[in-house]
Amino acid sequence: MPRPAARVPRLVEALPWRTAWTFARRDLSARFKGLRLLLVCLFLGVGAIAAIGTLTGSIERELGSRGREILGGDIELRIWQRPLSEEENAALASLGQTSPGLRLQAIASHRDMTAPVALKAVDDAWPLYGTLELTDGREVRAPPANGAWIARGTAARLRVAPGDTITVGGVPVAVSGIIEADPEQMSEGFALGDTAIVGLELPEKAGLTAPGAMYRSVAKVRFDAAGRDPEAAVERLKERFGPSFETRTRKAASPSTQRFVSRMGEFLMLVGLAALVIAGIGIGGGVTSYLEARRNSIATLKVLGATSGDIARIYVLQVGAAAIIGSLAGLCAGVLVTPLLATALQSLLPVDTGFTVSPAALATAAGYGLLVALVFAAPPLMRARSWPAMALMRARVAPLVVDRKALAFPVGLGLLAIVALALFNAAQPLVTLGFLAGSAAILALLAVIGIGIRALAARLPRSRRPMLRAGLANLHRPGAQTGALVTALGFGLSAFVLIAAVQTSLDANIRRTVPDRAPDFFVLDVPKDKTADFRRTVERTIPDATLRIVPNLRGRILAYGSKGAMTTVSSLGKDLPDGAWALRGERGLTYSSVVPEGSTVTAGQWWPELHRGEPLVSLDEKLAEAVGVKVGDYVTISVLGVERTARIAALRRIDWDSLGFNYVLVFSPNALADAPHNLAATIEVPDGAATANLLPRLARAFPSSSVIETGSLLRDARALIDQMSAAILAAAAVTVLAGLAVLLGAIAAARASRTYDTVILRVLGASRRQLLGLLMAEYGFIAAVLAGVSLLVGSGAAWIIVVKLFEFEWLPDWARIAAVLLSGVGLILAFALAATLPLLRAKPASALREL
Repeated sequence: MPRPAARVPRLVEALPWRTAWTFARRDLSARFKGLRLLLVCLFLGVGAIAAIGTLTGSIERELGSRGREILGGDIELRIWQRPLSEEENAALASLGQTSPGLRLQAIASHRDMTAPVALKAVDDAWPLYGTLELTDGREVRAPPANGAWIARGTAARLRVAPGDTITVGGVPVAVSGIIEADPEQMSEGFALGDTAIVGLELPEKAGLTAPGAMYRSVAKVRFDAAGRDPEAAVERLKERFGPSFETRTRKAASPSTQRFVSRMGEFLMLVGLAALVIAGIGIGGGVTSYLEARRNSIATLKVLGATSGDIARIYVLQVGAAAIIGSLAGLCAGVLVTPLLATALQSLLPVDTGFTVSPAALATAAGYGLLVALVFAAPPLMRARSWPAMALMRARVAPLVVDRKALAFPVGLGLLAIVALALFNAAQPLVTLGFLAGSAAILALLAVIGIGIRALAARLPRSRRPMLRAGLANLHRPGAQTGALVTALGFGLSAFVLIAAVQTSLDANIRRTVPDRAPDFFVLDVPKDKTADFRRTVERTIPDATLRIVPNLRGRILAYGSKGAMTTVSSLGKDLPDGAWALRGERGLTYSSVVPEGSTVTAGQWWPELHRGEPLVSLDEKLAEAVGVKVGDYVTISVLGVERTARIAALRRIDWDSLGFNYVLVFSPNALADAPHNLAATIEVPDGAATANLLPRLARAFPSSSVIETGSLLRDARALIDQMSAAILAAAAVTVLAGLAVLLGAIAAARASRTYDTVILRVLGASRRQLLGLLMAEYGFIAAVLAGVSLLVGSGAAWIIVVKLFEFEWLPDWARIAAVLLSGVGLILAFALAATLPLLRAKPASALREL
């Protein structure tokens, strides 16, 4: 009988995952030697995204859970220039306890010192939720009769302390305490001055609520039923009284803050994702280096009968284990660093400074990390699995290539999953998609430039200096990492240039434009019947001052469009057209017989000076384009609860940079002159003129008016720009760190071949100095090209942002940009030199035995 066929060893069969894990675990170092770069890249990227997501989630949860305290009630109603009617007050009282109040601008003074304040007049029930904290540790409610709680800034400016007496609107009040923390501060919105809290009776006593004065009535409600829905209550009020007032609920106590936190968190998340993708290039280099070191082991397994699938299972499990460990370490770091970030932000935003865990944020960060690891580890893994054993043995002289068709599935699937995850978590999907598309375009451009650098280095004339010639040859040799380095490091340096260029251009625009064109003082609530006295006071104090006075009203756009087919704003809900911000809430209104300064008529024509016919209005051309109206259409507004309709006679282009009085809606005098109103004024002071006496005299002569110095506003604007620039610069630093990780990965991936080259050169007599020259020639050339590329790419992107997006002049400070760029280049060279120095210490005898 014939002898039975010999049993095929199990190794030639497809290894089950459990057996593959046995091989992988035995070959895997406990310290993950060879895969540490992958660990570091994922640790940094996942940690940054986890920290951003956790912090953003913590702030949003605090805004939600503390909504009652931030708003000061379950719901809030606000209306301009009139008190709530008896019927409105009765409707609110039926819902629960109410707390009426007033909000307005005023001037506080002490002796010859003045300070603008955001006056908050409250009743004895205030606040309905929470308490006010003072600097002396007391937790208080409404101030005592004839007393006031004032902010630190106001106390410092007026040089007063608790117990002193100041005047507010001409009425003396005692400083009862200094505010440490106001629970409602975030819901109050922007104000031209620090908060001062007084009793409800003071504004009327001071004449600050006279007809035409610019004030807001505020009413807060604390529900008497725990299960009452605030949104439903607000809708019923709107149905009953119409959209004449603004409403907010505890679910959206500070919508502007919520929008800012959401969008900034999304932006930082995208920056972190971009940095993680750049680090992914380093992951690819690290995995390549790891598999290169195991080339002989892979070849041996294949000689023994291991299939390509077996190889893939073994090393996918190893890389996957390292990726999971790196991601978990990053998640832990993100959770641990969040309290530090929260402590730095607690004075600005409501955030829990303790340890918080956000499962959704951590899952998102881990998902990003593992997907990036999949995308960038797939090419070297596919390269190792798809070649026969002898090809692996010859990899030193015949570098392996990868089947690009085989890569399409894992890489394409990973990229689609990353985009899908980003869009799923996006508050603004189109913005997110645009950011991803722009980043991909820049990365693609840098990749093409990397290919061009390799081609250029190959075509440059051969230098007579051997080390320089060898250094340039390393840029285009087989297996060179030039493309990866240019892509990653170029992205990081371009981000640095972008931030520096935008920051310096904005600062230059502010310094160049604003001081020349902005008025020195704004004055609100100038009584109409005292216009002549106001002019005389200003002219006597500063004879050459330029004074501009305009009527100042508040109103809300209710409807717009052609006659008989007008669109009501209430029917749009929250889905306002892009650029139609003027439809949201009440806006400043004015009337004029001539075209206002800083405006240019672009369509239609202005009305005659003594127009007596149909009420007319002129709109900002951008608003008209956003809502789809034209000359001849109509606009209906509400002023003090009275509806008024006017025909659009002209469209205007407004020069918003002038920082003067720029109104979106300007009416003919016969449309608004009969409504109760006061005036607003700007005062421009000649260079060198003394202004110290102007504020005290205006405060004494017109106690119901509010005077605001432009200088303090500009300082606040510059400080805000500096803070934003610092935050974005820190985000850009993450991309540079990711680029440095790629640099280390590229050096690690080529360590074996670099060691071989270095040893051969040393055997042939090259000194360490010559070898250092070779390394500096190679990386110096890359750094020099990167500097030029980053300057072009970063400044080009900055030009688009400054000129096209912000519509400012292009005024970069090239010296500061160069300093930032050179600092980044120096950092790259320092890391490159430090990472390659171990190659110079390799002993030729031992190195040759290992090769």
